[in-house]
Amino acid sequence: MSTSLGVTRPNQVSYMLRAAAGDAGRAYKQQMIDLLDIAHGQTVLDAGCGPGTDLPALAEQVGKDGRVIGIDRDPAMLAKARERTSGLPAVEIREGDVHALPVAAESVDRAKIDRVLMHVADPAEVLAQLHRVTRPGGVVGLVEPDWDTLVVDAEDLDTSRAFTRYTTDHVVRNATIGRSLARLADGVGFDVRTVVTTTPVFRDFHDADHTLGLGRTMHLAIDEHHIDQQRGHRWFTGLSTGQFYASFTLITVICSR
Repeated sequence: MSTSLGVTRPNQVSYMLRAAAGDAGRAYKQQMIDLLDIAHGQTVLDAGCGPGTDLPALAEQVGKDGRVIGIDRDPAMLAKARERTSGLPAVEIREGDVHALPVAAESVDRAKIDRVLMHVADPAEVLAQLHRVTRPGGVVGLVEPDWDTLVVDAEDLDTSRAFTRYTTDHVVRNATIGRSLARLADGVGFDVRTVVTTTPVFRDFHDADHTLGLGRTMHLAIDEHHIDQQRGHRWFTGLSTGQFYASFTLITVICSR
């Protein structure tokens, strides 16, 4: 990849840890934990736990008599999650696919899935799995972005719009899953209780380039002839000068079984 189009694709473990550590990441994750209303002694499932960014906070919520189950299918993610939780006896890490959760039916009190459904083959099946493993009266939290709402400020508004359209049509598998969460959750039998939105705002160009993949995605759009090369390079270069702004909408849905 040309260095003029930003950073290369980052290591996924490092990428997820950095995204979670940012102000926007910390804010919506804390909001999710608060809305789940986790009590001491409960069993909590983190489906698609990644490198375990949320597992310590969940372990703190359930206390010494509770249990936290983190599930992921990526060996690198599992290794990092185990490393991060090695001193937390309440946490158990399991390898598994969110389409077929290795968890007994009606065995968890709380469950969460965070920015995973946008990548999966069948979001409705994953939600059905979460419904299966949650006890009656249990609470489940879902968080996903709506990439159609991605905006990047630039003098060349047409290229910004083309960039967002390319992202939604070609880069993210389920790019508008955020807006569909409530409908899909209702469809598998959940009672939707709360829908809230947050808007992560990026004012630092380099942070946005790393998190949103501005250069990486533009490189792909140029290679696949969706955006002209000179136009794409000019747009990207312009973003790095002066004030920078980008944002998107993140949707959180809290539902009960």
